Amino acid sequence: MAGATPRHGLARALSKRGVCSRTQATEWIRAGRVSVDGRIVRDPEFPTVAGRHRIAVDGRDIDAPTQRLHLMLNKPRGLVTTARDERDRDTVYRCFDGAGLPWVAPVGRLDKASEGLLLFSNDPAWAARITDPGTGPDKRYHVQVDRLPDAAMLATLQAGLEIEGERFHAKSASVLRSGERTAWLDIVLDEGRNRQIRRMLAALDIDVLRLVRVAIGPLELGALAKGAWRALTDDEVAALGG
Repeated sequence: MAGATPRHGLARALSKRGVCSRTQATEWIRAGRVSVDGRIVRDPEFPTVAGRHRIAVDGRDIDAPTQRLHLMLNKPRGLVTTARDERDRDTVYRCFDGAGLPWVAPVGRLDKASEGLLLFSNDPAWAARITDPGTGPDKRYHVQVDRLPDAAMLATLQAGLEIEGERFHAKSASVLRSGERTAWLDIVLDEGRNRQIRRMLAALDIDVLRLVRVAIGPLELGALAKGAWRALTDDEVAALGG
């Protein structure tokens, strides 16, 4: 019926509210930690309707007012951006060990081999504005490559490449510094598709030696130590996504 409030499975309802990941929600539900209207529910697909059903985890109502967190992390190389990895690899959540934080989800991603600025939040609406491909902020990367670039290569990155039926381009690409055999590039993207920079450079037969995200919109990584994190200021939160 038009205008009907959508139903969501219990695990999805928890993840949509920014309480935890869907995988984590499924584990909590099966462990008997989640109740609906005061009754323990162990079915992750149990149908719920926002505003109609009271959902609680360990007795705490998930719709009770909670502090919204907006964090930045200097992601080290070698960590995967997920809450739990099926191959038992170290994840970015290792950096928050012992902090006593409520659940925060990654806002966007960096692949295992990449490093630098990664955002986290328990504010789904804010996260959606950051990751929106049409209106989200630009992302700046410093990329070390295995050769000395020329003007034609930089122009191709900006003009765009057709890769497996998709069109990829950089908003800007320039040389930061060059050595005898390698160089660092400054690349800005106004879109954020999976492994975009690596795929573009691979299409030009160029290997990436290091890839560091150094800024998202006006927010810069700055001097934040590798593996360290901090909360964003109110001004930073507003500047990124309101």
